[in-house]
Amino acid sequence: MTTTFESGPGRLYIGGQWREAADGARTDVIDPSTGQLLTTVAEAGAADVDDAVRAARAAFDSGSWSRLSGRERGRVLHRVAQLIRENADDIAALESRDVGKPITLCHAVDVTNAANDYEYYASLAWTLDGGNRDVPMNRLAYTKRGPIGVVGAITPFNFPLILAGSKIAPALAAGNTVVHKPAEETPLSALYMAELLRKAGVPDGVHNVVTGTGPVAGEALLRNTGVDKIAFTGSTAVGRHAASVAGEGLKPVTMELGGNAAHIVFEDADIEKAVGAIIKGFVFNTGQFCMGGPRLLVARPLYDTLVGILADAVPGVPVGDPRQPETVVGPMAGERHLRKVEEYVELARKEGARIVCGGERLDLNGGFYYRPTVIADLANDSRVVQEEVFGPVLTVQPFDTEDEAVALANSTPYGLASGLQTTDLARAHRVADRLEAGIVWINDWAMLDPAVPFGGVKSSGFGREYGPEALESYTKVKSVVVSLD
Repeated sequence: MTTTFESGPGRLYIGGQWREAADGARTDVIDPSTGQLLTTVAEAGAADVDDAVRAARAAFDSGSWSRLSGRERGRVLHRVAQLIRENADDIAALESRDVGKPITLCHAVDVTNAANDYEYYASLAWTLDGGNRDVPMNRLAYTKRGPIGVVGAITPFNFPLILAGSKIAPALAAGNTVVHKPAEETPLSALYMAELLRKAGVPDGVHNVVTGTGPVAGEALLRNTGVDKIAFTGSTAVGRHAASVAGEGLKPVTMELGGNAAHIVFEDADIEKAVGAIIKGFVFNTGQFCMGGPRLLVARPLYDTLVGILADAVPGVPVGDPRQPETVVGPMAGERHLRKVEEYVELARKEGARIVCGGERLDLNGGFYYRPTVIADLANDSRVVQEEVFGPVLTVQPFDTEDEAVALANSTPYGLASGLQTTDLARAHRVADRLEAGIVWINDWAMLDPAVPFGGVKSSGFGREYGPEALESYTKVKSVVVSLD
Protein backbone atom coordinates (compact mmCIF):
# COMPACT_ATOMS: atom_id res chain seq x y z
CA MET A 1 0.00 0.00 0.00
CA THR A 2 1.24 3.51 -0.74
CA THR A 3 0.25 6.78 0.83
CA THR A 4 -0.17 9.86 -1.34
CA PHE A 5 -0.23 13.54 -0.53
CA GLU A 6 -2.05 16.41 -2.13
CA SER A 7 1.41 17.79 -2.96
CA GLY A 8 2.56 14.56 -4.61
CA PRO A 9 4.14 11.49 -3.04
CA GLY A 10 6.64 12.32 -0.34
CA ARG A 11 8.62 15.23 -1.72
CA LEU A 12 10.59 17.87 0.17
CA TYR A 13 8.77 21.05 1.12
CA ILE A 14 11.09 24.02 0.64
CA GLY A 15 10.17 27.67 0.20
CA GLY A 16 6.50 26.85 -0.31
CA GLN A 17 7.27 24.41 -3.12
CA TRP A 18 7.25 20.61 -3.33
CA ARG A 19 10.33 19.17 -4.98
CA GLU A 20 12.44 16.05 -5.23
CA ALA A 21 15.86 15.79 -3.63
CA ALA A 22 18.61 17.37 -5.73
CA ASP A 23 20.12 13.97 -6.52
CA GLY A 24 16.74 12.25 -6.88
CA ALA A 25 17.36 9.96 -3.90
CA ARG A 26 14.40 8.35 -2.16
CA THR A 27 14.06 6.15 0.91
CA ASP A 28 11.57 3.47 1.90
CA VAL A 29 9.00 3.90 4.65
CA ILE A 30 7.96 0.56 6.17
CA ASP A 31 4.60 -0.32 7.72
CA PRO A 32 5.64 -1.72 11.14
CA SER A 33 2.47 -3.76 11.46
CA THR A 34 3.35 -5.86 8.40
CA GLY A 35 7.03 -5.22 7.67
CA GLN A 36 6.01 -4.28 4.12
CA LEU A 37 6.71 -1.18 2.06
CA LEU A 38 4.29 1.63 2.83
CA THR A 39 5.65 4.33 0.52
CA THR A 40 8.86 6.15 -0.38
CA VAL A 41 9.88 9.72 0.38
CA ALA A 42 12.59 12.03 -0.86
CA GLU A 43 15.95 11.61 0.89
CA ALA A 44 17.42 15.08 1.35
CA GLY A 45 21.14 15.71 0.98
CA ALA A 46 23.23 18.57 2.30
CA ALA A 47 22.39 20.71 -0.75
CA ASP A 48 18.67 20.31 -0.09
CA VAL A 49 19.10 21.30 3.55
CA ASP A 50 21.07 24.37 2.45
CA ASP A 51 18.22 25.33 0.14
CA ALA A 52 15.69 24.93 2.95
CA VAL A 53 17.74 27.07 5.33
CA ARG A 54 18.16 29.76 2.68
CA ALA A 55 14.40 29.75 2.09
CA ALA A 56 13.77 30.06 5.83
CA ARG A 57 16.31 32.88 6.13
CA ALA A 58 14.81 34.79 3.20
CA ALA A 59 11.33 34.41 4.67
CA PHE A 60 12.53 35.60 8.07
CA ASP A 61 14.37 38.61 6.65
CA SER A 62 11.39 39.57 4.49
CA GLY A 63 9.27 40.01 7.62
CA SER A 64 6.33 38.18 6.03
CA TRP A 65 5.96 36.31 9.33
CA SER A 66 8.46 37.71 11.81
CA ARG A 67 7.10 41.25 11.63
CA LEU A 68 3.46 40.30 11.91
CA SER A 69 1.91 41.08 15.25
CA GLY A 70 1.54 38.25 17.70
CA ARG A 71 -2.20 38.49 17.24
CA GLU A 72 -1.92 37.98 13.49
CA ARG A 73 0.36 34.99 13.91
CA GLY A 74 -1.99 33.63 16.55
CA ARG A 75 -4.92 33.76 14.14
CA VAL A 76 -3.01 31.65 11.61
CA LEU A 77 -2.02 29.12 14.26
CA HIS A 78 -5.63 28.88 15.42
CA ARG A 79 -6.52 27.94 11.83
CA VAL A 80 -3.84 25.23 11.94
CA ALA A 81 -5.50 23.75 15.03
CA GLN A 82 -8.89 23.92 13.31
CA LEU A 83 -7.55 22.14 10.21
CA ILE A 84 -6.00 19.39 12.34
CA ARG A 85 -9.37 18.73 13.92
CA GLU A 86 -11.16 18.83 10.58
CA ASN A 87 -8.72 16.28 9.15
CA ALA A 88 -8.42 14.19 12.31
CA ASP A 89 -9.43 10.90 10.67
CA ASP A 90 -6.85 11.21 7.90
CA ILE A 91 -4.07 12.28 10.25
CA ALA A 92 -4.81 9.52 12.76
CA ALA A 93 -4.86 6.88 10.02
CA LEU A 94 -1.58 8.16 8.59
CA GLU A 95 0.16 8.26 11.98
CA SER A 96 -1.15 4.82 12.88
CA ARG A 97 0.11 3.23 9.69
CA ASP A 98 3.45 5.05 9.73
CA VAL A 99 4.36 4.47 13.40
CA GLY A 100 2.28 1.42 14.28
CA LYS A 101 0.27 3.29 16.89
CA PRO A 102 -3.19 1.95 17.77
CA ILE A 103 -5.73 4.03 15.87
CA THR A 104 -7.77 4.75 18.99
CA LEU A 105 -4.73 6.26 20.73
CA CYS A 106 -3.82 8.24 17.61
CA HIS A 107 -7.20 9.97 17.80
CA ALA A 108 -7.30 10.42 21.56
CA VAL A 109 -3.66 11.36 22.15
CA ASP A 110 -1.65 12.31 19.06
CA VAL A 111 -4.17 14.25 17.01
CA THR A 112 -5.82 15.85 20.04
CA ASN A 113 -2.52 16.99 21.52
CA ALA A 114 -1.23 18.29 18.20
CA ALA A 115 -4.32 20.47 17.79
CA ASN A 116 -4.03 21.62 21.40
CA ASP A 117 -0.36 22.56 20.85
CA TYR A 118 -1.15 24.96 18.04
CA GLU A 119 -4.20 26.35 19.83
CA TYR A 120 -2.25 26.94 23.04
CA TYR A 121 0.65 28.74 21.36
CA ALA A 122 -1.74 30.68 19.15
CA SER A 123 -3.09 32.17 22.36
CA LEU A 124 0.36 32.76 23.87
CA ALA A 125 1.48 34.58 20.72
CA TRP A 126 -0.65 37.48 21.96
CA THR A 127 1.36 37.69 25.19
CA LEU A 128 4.85 38.17 23.78
CA ASP A 129 5.79 41.51 25.24
CA GLY A 130 8.49 43.05 27.37
CA GLY A 131 8.30 45.33 30.37
CA ASN A 132 9.56 48.49 31.99
CA ARG A 133 12.40 48.31 34.52
CA ASP A 134 12.91 50.69 37.40
CA VAL A 135 16.41 52.16 37.05
CA PRO A 136 18.07 55.22 38.64
CA MET A 137 19.64 58.34 37.13
CA ASN A 138 16.65 59.59 35.18
CA ARG A 139 16.62 56.75 32.67
CA LEU A 140 13.80 54.86 31.00
CA ALA A 141 14.59 51.17 30.57
CA TYR A 142 12.44 48.57 28.89
CA THR A 143 12.80 45.12 27.36
CA LYS A 144 11.49 43.70 24.13
CA ARG A 145 11.09 40.05 23.11
CA GLY A 146 11.61 39.04 19.52
CA PRO A 147 12.17 35.92 17.44
CA ILE A 148 15.59 34.27 17.29
CA GLY A 149 15.57 33.63 13.53
CA VAL A 150 15.80 30.28 11.74
CA VAL A 151 15.04 27.26 13.92
CA GLY A 152 16.27 23.79 13.02
CA ALA A 153 13.81 21.27 14.48
CA ILE A 154 14.88 17.61 14.62
CA THR A 155 12.26 15.14 15.82
CA PRO A 156 12.21 11.38 16.62
CA PHE A 157 10.24 8.40 15.36
CA ASN A 158 8.00 7.68 18.34
CA PHE A 159 5.68 10.73 18.45
CA PRO A 160 6.17 12.38 15.05
CA LEU A 161 3.07 14.55 15.13
CA ILE A 162 3.16 15.66 18.76
CA LEU A 163 6.90 16.30 19.05
CA ALA A 164 6.93 18.26 15.82
CA GLY A 165 4.07 20.44 17.04
CA SER A 166 5.72 20.99 20.41
CA LYS A 167 8.59 22.71 18.56
CA ILE A 168 7.02 24.21 15.46
CA ALA A 169 4.02 25.78 17.24
CA PRO A 170 6.02 27.86 19.77
CA ALA A 171 8.71 28.65 17.19
CA LEU A 172 6.11 30.08 14.80
CA ALA A 173 4.19 31.79 17.58
CA ALA A 174 7.35 33.72 18.46
CA GLY A 175 7.89 34.79 14.83
CA ASN A 176 10.66 32.40 13.82
CA THR A 177 10.95 30.41 10.62
CA VAL A 178 11.53 26.66 10.72
CA VAL A 179 13.36 23.87 8.92
CA HIS A 180 11.99 20.55 10.19
CA LYS A 181 13.90 17.27 9.81
CA PRO A 182 11.60 14.43 10.92
CA ALA A 183 12.81 10.91 11.73
CA GLU A 184 13.62 8.91 8.62
CA GLU A 185 11.39 6.01 9.76
CA THR A 186 8.27 8.10 10.38
CA PRO A 187 8.17 11.21 8.14
CA LEU A 188 4.61 11.09 6.85
CA SER A 189 2.74 13.31 9.30
CA ALA A 190 5.43 16.00 8.89
CA LEU A 191 4.69 16.15 5.17
CA TYR A 192 0.94 16.17 5.78
CA MET A 193 1.31 19.02 8.27
CA ALA A 194 3.26 21.07 5.72
CA GLU A 195 0.11 21.11 3.60
CA LEU A 196 -2.08 22.10 6.55
CA LEU A 197 0.22 24.95 7.59
CA ARG A 198 0.22 26.23 4.03
CA LYS A 199 -3.57 26.08 3.88
CA ALA A 200 -3.81 27.90 7.20
CA GLY A 201 -1.88 30.84 5.79
CA VAL A 202 1.72 30.30 6.89
CA PRO A 203 3.75 32.19 4.23
CA ASP A 204 6.12 30.45 1.84
CA GLY A 205 9.51 29.67 3.36
CA VAL A 206 8.37 30.07 6.94
CA HIS A 207 7.92 26.32 7.41
CA ASN A 208 10.10 23.84 5.50
CA VAL A 209 10.35 20.03 5.72
CA VAL A 210 13.40 18.01 4.67
CA THR A 211 13.02 14.24 4.99
CA GLY A 212 16.20 12.21 5.16
CA THR A 213 18.68 10.47 7.41
CA GLY A 214 20.23 11.79 10.60
CA PRO A 215 23.86 11.39 9.50
CA VAL A 216 23.23 13.37 6.29
CA ALA A 217 20.23 15.69 6.52
CA GLY A 218 20.31 16.00 10.30
CA GLU A 219 24.03 16.67 10.39
CA ALA A 220 23.74 19.24 7.62
CA LEU A 221 21.03 21.06 9.56
CA LEU A 222 23.09 21.05 12.76
CA ARG A 223 26.14 22.46 11.00
CA ASN A 224 24.44 25.01 8.77
CA THR A 225 25.60 28.50 9.74
CA GLY A 226 22.26 29.96 8.68
CA VAL A 227 20.44 28.18 11.52
CA ASP A 228 20.08 30.28 14.68
CA LYS A 229 18.69 27.67 17.10
CA ILE A 230 18.42 23.89 17.33
CA ALA A 231 15.42 22.15 18.95
CA PHE A 232 16.14 18.44 19.27
CA THR A 233 14.35 15.40 20.64
CA GLY A 234 16.05 12.02 20.45
CA SER A 235 18.47 9.68 22.14
CA THR A 236 20.98 10.92 24.69
CA ALA A 237 23.92 9.73 22.57
CA VAL A 238 22.79 11.64 19.48
CA GLY A 239 21.76 14.59 21.63
CA ARG A 240 25.27 14.92 23.03
CA HIS A 241 26.61 15.08 19.50
CA ALA A 242 23.97 17.58 18.41
CA ALA A 243 24.66 19.84 21.39
CA SER A 244 28.39 19.66 20.72
CA VAL A 245 27.97 20.65 17.07
CA ALA A 246 25.56 23.46 17.97
CA GLY A 247 28.04 24.63 20.60
CA GLU A 248 30.71 25.08 17.96
CA GLY A 249 28.49 27.71 16.37
CA LEU A 250 27.32 29.11 19.74
CA LYS A 251 23.72 28.30 18.82
CA PRO A 252 21.13 28.05 21.59
CA VAL A 253 19.69 24.57 21.88
CA THR A 254 16.90 22.75 23.65
CA MET A 255 17.50 19.04 24.17
CA GLU A 256 14.75 16.60 25.17
CA LEU A 257 16.64 13.32 25.41
CA GLY A 258 16.30 9.79 26.76
CA GLY A 259 14.54 8.73 29.91
CA ASN A 260 14.31 5.76 32.24
CA ALA A 261 11.73 6.81 34.79
CA ALA A 262 11.08 5.14 38.12
CA HIS A 263 7.52 4.50 39.25
CA ILE A 264 7.39 4.13 43.04
CA VAL A 265 4.54 2.29 44.79
CA PHE A 266 4.40 2.89 48.54
CA GLU A 267 2.65 0.51 50.94
CA ASP A 268 -0.29 2.91 51.41
CA ALA A 269 -1.05 3.18 47.67
CA ASP A 270 -4.47 2.53 46.16
CA ILE A 271 -3.47 -0.73 44.46
CA GLU A 272 -6.26 -0.80 41.88
CA LYS A 273 -5.41 2.69 40.64
CA ALA A 274 -1.68 1.97 40.88
CA VAL A 275 -1.91 -1.12 38.65
CA GLY A 276 -3.69 0.84 35.94
CA ALA A 277 -1.06 3.58 36.04
CA ILE A 278 1.80 1.05 36.08
CA ILE A 279 0.56 -0.76 32.99
CA LYS A 280 -0.18 2.47 31.16
CA GLY A 281 3.26 3.74 32.09
CA PHE A 282 5.16 0.96 30.36
CA VAL A 283 2.94 -0.24 27.47
CA PHE A 284 1.79 3.18 26.19
CA ASN A 285 3.06 3.64 22.64
CA THR A 286 4.51 0.10 22.86
CA GLY A 287 6.97 1.39 25.47
CA GLN A 288 8.52 3.76 22.92
CA PHE A 289 7.98 6.70 25.23
CA CYS A 290 10.87 8.65 26.72
CA MET A 291 8.63 9.60 29.66
CA GLY A 292 7.39 6.05 30.18
CA GLY A 293 7.72 4.26 33.51
CA PRO A 294 9.84 1.15 32.81
CA ARG A 295 11.28 0.85 36.35
CA LEU A 296 8.80 -0.18 39.03
CA LEU A 297 9.90 0.22 42.65
CA VAL A 298 7.56 -1.49 45.13
CA ALA A 299 7.45 -1.37 48.94
CA ARG A 300 8.58 -4.83 50.08
CA PRO A 301 5.31 -5.76 51.85
CA LEU A 302 3.50 -5.32 48.50
CA TYR A 303 6.19 -6.74 46.23
CA ASP A 304 5.02 -10.35 45.78
CA THR A 305 1.36 -9.34 45.64
CA LEU A 306 1.91 -6.68 43.01
CA VAL A 307 4.14 -8.90 40.88
CA GLY A 308 1.39 -11.53 40.99
CA ILE A 309 -1.27 -9.02 39.94
CA LEU A 310 0.89 -7.91 36.99
CA ALA A 311 1.52 -11.52 35.99
CA ASP A 312 -2.24 -11.97 35.65
CA ALA A 313 -3.14 -8.56 34.20
CA VAL A 314 -0.41 -7.75 31.67
CA PRO A 315 -1.01 -10.74 29.33
CA GLY A 316 -4.60 -9.53 28.98
CA VAL A 317 -3.60 -6.18 27.47
CA PRO A 318 -4.79 -6.28 23.82
CA VAL A 319 -1.82 -6.52 21.43
CA GLY A 320 -2.38 -6.55 17.70
CA ASP A 321 -3.24 -4.73 14.49
CA PRO A 322 -3.06 -0.99 15.22
CA ARG A 323 -5.98 -0.34 12.91
CA GLN A 324 -8.36 -2.28 15.15
CA PRO A 325 -10.09 0.00 17.69
CA GLU A 326 -9.65 -2.48 20.57
CA THR A 327 -5.85 -2.65 20.19
CA VAL A 328 -3.86 -1.07 23.04
CA VAL A 329 -0.33 -2.20 22.09
CA GLY A 330 0.78 -2.14 18.47
CA PRO A 331 4.09 -3.10 16.87
CA MET A 332 7.48 -1.58 17.52
CA ALA A 333 8.30 1.15 14.98
CA GLY A 334 10.92 -0.95 13.19
CA GLU A 335 13.01 -4.09 13.11
CA ARG A 336 16.04 -2.48 14.77
CA HIS A 337 13.93 -1.31 17.71
CA LEU A 338 12.50 -4.81 18.10
CA ARG A 339 15.96 -6.39 18.07
CA LYS A 340 17.14 -3.97 20.75
CA VAL A 341 14.32 -5.03 23.08
CA GLU A 342 15.08 -8.70 22.44
CA GLU A 343 18.74 -8.15 23.33
CA TYR A 344 17.86 -6.54 26.67
CA VAL A 345 15.42 -9.30 27.63
CA GLU A 346 17.99 -11.95 26.71
CA LEU A 347 20.55 -10.14 28.88
CA ALA A 348 18.08 -10.24 31.79
CA ARG A 349 17.70 -13.99 31.32
CA LYS A 350 21.47 -14.47 31.36
CA GLU A 351 21.65 -12.50 34.61
CA GLY A 352 19.18 -14.90 36.23
CA ALA A 353 16.16 -12.58 36.26
CA ARG A 354 12.62 -13.94 36.46
CA ILE A 355 10.52 -13.31 33.35
CA VAL A 356 7.13 -12.86 34.97
CA CYS A 357 5.29 -12.62 31.65
CA GLY A 358 6.03 -11.92 28.00
CA GLY A 359 9.65 -12.06 26.96
CA GLU A 360 9.16 -12.96 23.30
CA ARG A 361 8.12 -11.73 19.89
CA LEU A 362 4.54 -12.04 18.76
CA ASP A 363 4.25 -13.53 15.26
CA LEU A 364 1.53 -11.45 13.61
CA ASN A 365 1.29 -10.53 9.93
CA GLY A 366 5.06 -10.18 9.62
CA GLY A 367 5.03 -7.08 11.85
CA PHE A 368 7.44 -5.98 14.58
CA TYR A 369 5.46 -7.08 17.64
CA TYR A 370 6.77 -7.84 21.13
CA ARG A 371 4.69 -9.09 24.03
CA PRO A 372 4.50 -6.73 27.05
CA THR A 373 7.11 -8.08 29.44
CA VAL A 374 7.57 -7.92 33.22
CA ILE A 375 10.97 -8.80 34.69
CA ALA A 376 11.63 -9.33 38.41
CA ASP A 377 14.69 -10.01 40.57
CA LEU A 378 17.25 -7.93 38.68
CA ALA A 379 20.10 -6.17 40.47
CA ASN A 380 19.97 -2.38 40.35
CA ASP A 381 23.30 -2.23 38.49
CA SER A 382 21.99 -4.40 35.64
CA ARG A 383 22.10 -2.70 32.26
CA VAL A 384 18.45 -3.66 31.84
CA VAL A 385 17.64 -1.44 34.82
CA GLN A 386 20.15 1.34 34.21
CA GLU A 387 19.74 1.83 30.45
CA GLU A 388 16.80 2.90 28.31
CA VAL A 389 15.24 -0.24 26.81
CA PHE A 390 12.57 1.76 24.93
CA GLY A 391 10.08 -1.03 24.52
CA PRO A 392 7.18 -2.68 26.40
CA VAL A 393 9.42 -3.97 29.21
CA LEU A 394 8.95 -3.37 32.95
CA THR A 395 11.52 -4.22 35.62
CA VAL A 396 10.33 -4.61 39.22
CA GLN A 397 12.48 -4.00 42.31
CA PRO A 398 11.59 -3.99 46.04
CA PHE A 399 12.55 -1.30 48.56
CA ASP A 400 12.33 -1.06 52.35
CA THR A 401 12.36 2.66 53.16
CA GLU A 402 11.38 5.94 51.60
CA ASP A 403 15.03 6.97 51.43
CA GLU A 404 15.91 3.77 49.60
CA ALA A 405 13.07 4.29 47.12
CA VAL A 406 14.31 7.80 46.31
CA ALA A 407 17.91 6.60 46.02
CA LEU A 408 16.92 3.83 43.61
CA ALA A 409 14.75 6.19 41.58
CA ASN A 410 17.64 8.66 41.23
CA SER A 411 20.28 6.00 40.56
CA THR A 412 20.30 6.11 36.75
CA PRO A 413 21.91 8.80 34.55
CA TYR A 414 18.47 9.94 33.38
CA GLY A 415 16.05 12.49 34.79
CA LEU A 416 13.17 13.12 32.43
CA ALA A 417 10.16 11.85 34.38
CA SER A 418 9.31 10.04 37.58
CA GLY A 419 6.23 9.15 39.58
CA LEU A 420 4.80 7.69 42.74
CA GLN A 421 1.67 6.06 44.13
CA THR A 422 0.63 7.01 47.66
CA THR A 423 -2.40 8.20 49.63
CA ASP A 424 -0.17 10.14 52.06
CA LEU A 425 -0.32 13.77 50.94
CA ALA A 426 2.76 14.83 52.90
CA ARG A 427 4.79 11.94 51.48
CA ALA A 428 3.60 12.76 47.95
CA HIS A 429 5.00 16.29 48.08
CA ARG A 430 8.09 15.30 50.05
CA VAL A 431 9.15 12.58 47.64
CA ALA A 432 8.24 14.58 44.53
CA ASP A 433 10.60 17.30 45.73
CA ARG A 434 13.46 14.81 46.09
CA LEU A 435 13.09 13.05 42.74
CA GLU A 436 15.59 14.16 40.09
CA ALA A 437 13.25 14.61 37.15
CA GLY A 438 11.77 17.33 35.00
CA ILE A 439 8.21 16.17 35.66
CA VAL A 440 6.74 14.06 38.48
CA TRP A 441 3.35 12.37 38.37
CA ILE A 442 1.46 11.41 41.52
CA ASN A 443 -1.17 8.64 41.44
CA ASP A 444 -1.25 8.44 37.64
CA TRP A 445 1.11 8.48 34.68
CA ALA A 446 1.65 10.46 31.47
CA MET A 447 -0.65 13.35 32.37
CA LEU A 448 0.49 15.92 29.81
CA ASP A 449 -0.93 19.23 28.64
CA PRO A 450 0.53 22.02 26.48
CA ALA A 451 0.35 24.35 29.50
CA VAL A 452 2.62 22.12 31.63
CA PRO A 453 6.33 22.19 30.76
CA PHE A 454 8.39 19.03 30.55
CA GLY A 455 12.04 18.33 29.92
CA GLY A 456 15.02 16.70 31.48
CA VAL A 457 17.84 16.98 33.96
CA LYS A 458 21.10 15.04 33.98
CA SER A 459 21.45 12.95 30.80
CA SER A 460 17.85 13.63 29.83
CA GLY A 461 18.75 17.04 28.44
CA PHE A 462 17.93 20.66 29.16
CA GLY A 463 15.36 23.25 28.20
CA ARG A 464 11.62 22.75 28.34
CA GLU A 465 8.87 21.90 25.90
CA TYR A 466 5.30 23.06 26.49
CA GLY A 467 4.18 25.92 28.67
CA PRO A 468 5.25 29.55 28.42
CA GLU A 469 8.76 28.31 29.20
CA ALA A 470 8.98 26.77 25.73
CA LEU A 471 7.80 29.95 24.04
CA GLU A 472 10.46 31.96 25.86
CA SER A 473 13.18 29.64 24.55
CA TYR A 474 12.29 30.66 20.98
CA THR A 475 12.77 34.36 21.70
CA LYS A 476 15.63 36.71 22.44
CA VAL A 477 15.50 39.67 24.76
CA LYS A 478 16.64 43.14 23.83
CA SER A 479 17.03 45.89 26.44
CA VAL A 480 16.58 49.53 25.55
CA VAL A 481 17.75 52.32 27.89
CA VAL A 482 16.82 55.95 27.16
CA SER A 483 18.38 58.96 28.82
CA LEU A 484 15.77 61.45 30.00
CA ASP A 485 18.23 64.18 30.96
